[in-house]
Amino acid sequence: MKETDLRVAGGRTLHTYDTGQGDLVVFWHHGTPNTGLPPEPLFEPGLRWVSYDRPRYGGSSARPGRDIASAAEDAEVVADALGVDTFALLGHSGGGPHALACAALLPGRVRAVAAISCLAPFGAAGLDWFAGMGPNSAATLRAAATGRAAREQVEPGDPDFTPADWAALAGTWSWFGEVVGPALAGDRHAPVDDDLAYAGPWGFGPAAITAKTLLMHGRDDIMVPAAHSEWLARHIPGAELRLVPGEGHISVLDHARQALAWLRLSSG
Repeated sequence: MKETDLRVAGGRTLHTYDTGQGDLVVFWHHGTPNTGLPPEPLFEPGLRWVSYDRPRYGGSSARPGRDIASAAEDAEVVADALGVDTFALLGHSGGGPHALACAALLPGRVRAVAAISCLAPFGAAGLDWFAGMGPNSAATLRAAATGRAAREQVEPGDPDFTPADWAALAGTWSWFGEVVGPALAGDRHAPVDDDLAYAGPWGFGPAAITAKTLLMHGRDDIMVPAAHSEWLARHIPGAELRLVPGEGHISVLDHARQALAWLRLSSG
């Protein structure tokens, strides 16, 4: 894994990751609160993983007022610096909307996109955004919807994980310890910035996505209810939806290799 601090416009820094090998580049977008280290449990021959810490996470500096759409600009700068022309996208949880932003706003560079456990836009017509969401997830996002001051007063509680999620975290996905711990030890405003972006205008519409799109979601997810991916599937042209019975927000990642196989097929 090669890690680089990339200087970008305005004097900001983006901390990047690159495995440097593979015929298909998969651009990873991380969740909240994580750093951008690509998901080692999903590494397999033929895939080159690239990613970066979103602003204020890990080694990346702040980008005041960032929205979801701003990820496309940062991702394009990272891809250019790493010599990557076209790429597939994979995002989990809060990384899903950022991956969709790249698909919508970088159509000439995105070969396909898969979003797992993905949020829908806040205020999406026909979606009760908070319905089925666990109390701690709902509390932070409700506060974010009213502004920065309110969100900064909320101390996030324990994550709204299912028993299947806890089992996954005790097994293969104990890997999350490598990205959550450093994220929580860093700038406390990073997850605040994320939540404000999720609960504010995204800066693009999902209907603008023309790349092949896969949405995968655990049916039992209570951090981000599956209704969010169902809504996205109805509003992204040609999107494929896979709802996985019995799985939650993390445990659904046990099926993520299916998403990688889909990305390989769809990127050809």
